[in-house]
Amino acid sequence: MPLLPLSASLPRRLALAALPLFLAACASGGREAPAPRIELPASFRHTNANAEAAPAGPREPIAPEWWRAYGDPELDALLRRVAEANPELAQAEARWRQALSQVDAARALALPQLGAGASVTRSGGGATSSGASAGTRRLYDAGLDLSWTPDLWGRVAREREAAAAGADAQAALLDAGRLALQLAAAQGYVRLRALDAQLALQAEADVAYTRSLQITRLQYEAGLVARADVIQADTQLQSLRTQAFTLQRQRALEANALALLAGATPTDFPVAAREGALPAVPPVPAALPAELLRRRPDLAAAERQLAAAHARLGIAQTAWLPDLTLSASAGWQASSFARWLDTPSRVWSLGPRLAATLFDGGARRANEALFTAAYDEQAAAWRAGVLAAVRETEDALAQLATLAEQERQQARLVELANENERVVGYRYEAGEISFLEVATAQNLALSARRAALDVRAQRLAASMALVAALGGGWQPPP
Repeated sequence: MPLLPLSASLPRRLALAALPLFLAACASGGREAPAPRIELPASFRHTNANAEAAPAGPREPIAPEWWRAYGDPELDALLRRVAEANPELAQAEARWRQALSQVDAARALALPQLGAGASVTRSGGGATSSGASAGTRRLYDAGLDLSWTPDLWGRVAREREAAAAGADAQAALLDAGRLALQLAAAQGYVRLRALDAQLALQAEADVAYTRSLQITRLQYEAGLVARADVIQADTQLQSLRTQAFTLQRQRALEANALALLAGATPTDFPVAAREGALPAVPPVPAALPAELLRRRPDLAAAERQLAAAHARLGIAQTAWLPDLTLSASAGWQASSFARWLDTPSRVWSLGPRLAATLFDGGARRANEALFTAAYDEQAAAWRAGVLAAVRETEDALAQLATLAEQERQQARLVELANENERVVGYRYEAGEISFLEVATAQNLALSARRAALDVRAQRLAASMALVAALGGGWQPPP
């Protein structure tokens, strides 16, 4: 075949050189991960009657300060401290930065590699057939090497896709970890304040029981009651004071747990006791089940991990295709250092290299099966996360619905128990009944007050759990 003239071969050479670029551009997009699908109900089963409609929208990268709706400055300071100093969040943030570095490394795979080198070699041989020495020679060499592997099959694009999806997943996991730790701290804070309120009730009951004991002793000294009434009143007071140690021990453990969440020791992060009623339960926004897919950071992380698994599966599938490498090098060589500085010999090389694996004993097939199974695992994990999110929301809504009615009924019970305690106390002072009825009325009233505090604390914890279950992605109402 006759050689083409330079004018005719140049366009063909340019076309051949541009072919890898065209193929790379066609394949760089890769195949997008299929959108995960799951059938969700149109509404929650346990609807919150006091809920407000939450605006739909994309998931925010950082959850707003949802706890401000409870109007507690100490709670606000605690959750801010958790977000800033918790060591688990610091680990999650470091993992996110590692994932960002992997994104940069994946981007670099698509760029040409340029290297430079210099060497000095000395070589020699044995004697020739005539007995003369072959001598020793030196070679000074310096040059540049350029190589590039075009992304013909989208392998590098999928590497970038997997790395970017992994970084997005780590960012979402950071948000999910922050929300979970803040929820744990908020609920622990509610339990601690409930224990403070219980201790305050103990102190009030101690005053009332002490007064009853004093009255019983005076009546005993006056011959109006038997010694058994004095012993019973004293026993009731001592039992109450013994119970206080259990509450104090529980409070110490809750305070220690809050210090750990705040990234400090109990000595460095004391939580002082505080008297006062627990905050009211604010109205919590409700969301449609489908909005959970946008709001919850853990579901966003699961979806991004699924996308990363899909990209890795695509990488494994391209292992069957050959690799094309374009390389070029240029440099100078000389037999002496002086000649290398003066008139060195110029050397260069240019050419493509096509390489493919013909037989690997089934390694590629096994690798593809591995990543297929990994993708299926992530798909199942995403679906399990969605179902768990719906269940958590339903649980919180069910608790709020029942606890709201229970709190109303418990408040009525407290009123009746308090009235009964007053009436029984008047009758005892009038000598109409024994102290047994007084003790029964006092214990019933104290138990009713304690139960009212427990129900309020449970409602607060359930409302916080609902906010976290819905992703915490809204601003609280003013």
